[in-house]
Amino acid sequence: MTEISGGPLSPDSPSSSGSEQGGGGPGGRAAGFGDDASALPYGTPQAPRVAVRGEASVEFDPEYARIDVTVSARGTDRRTALEDLTRRNARALELVRGYGDAVEKLSTGTFSVQPQLSDKSRRERVHAYQGRVRLNATVTDFTVLGELTSRLGDLELTQVEGPWWGLWRDSPAHREARQQAVREAVTRAREYAEAVGAGLVALVELADLGAENAAPQLPAAPGASFRGYGGPAGPPPELDLEPQRQTVRAQVNARFVMSVPRLG
Repeated sequence: MTEISGGPLSPDSPSSSGSEQGGGGPGGRAAGFGDDASALPYGTPQAPRVAVRGEASVEFDPEYARIDVTVSARGTDRRTALEDLTRRNARALELVRGYGDAVEKLSTGTFSVQPQLSDKSRRERVHAYQGRVRLNATVTDFTVLGELTSRLGDLELTQVEGPWWGLWRDSPAHREARQQAVREAVTRAREYAEAVGAGLVALVELADLGAENAAPQLPAAPGASFRGYGGPAGPPPELDLEPQRQTVRAQVNARFVMSVPRLG
């Protein structure tokens, strides 16, 4: 969006010595000036305005990778299913915790144990119990990620999904993208002003349209996952997982007061 305006000056327009203030948060006004040009919404021939939008799209290396682990168990009675599920869940937790500081977060998501009814019986007859526990792990050391996911996938009746790459909310990447968007707005406004023989005098308004990280992207193969069924003994092959770069986008609207254009 680009707008340059300089409306007519009315002789009855009152002068203003007040200032226009706004919040510094997202979507708020970052600056205000107490002159006639800033009091009028469209500027004047003596102090026209230029309105521009600054945009930035920058790529960064991811800061973490999240994986989901689902441990399952099945038995003919509830107690057996629970005991197997408890043992396998403890094994998965022990394995992940063994990587120490390489794992930033480890938490248990959902847990369920449900009966499975026989399809052939006319009555509600339970023939087995199915149990599941879902774990969430956030890994920051990518050098161990491939080994960790391979070892988890090798566990009995364990499914691994991911990784999903991302940036932390307080990552410097977001600040860099926002600042680049502002610099783009200033550069664009200056180019328009110079095109009419003018220069930028003051910043009237700076509005943040939102700077957000693109949603975490799924692996290349949608729904990619692998399961362990208790295969042959020996260490599993280590996966080679290449981190996926993250795109951070930012947009700002900016309004500036220009000097008097030299159009002749």
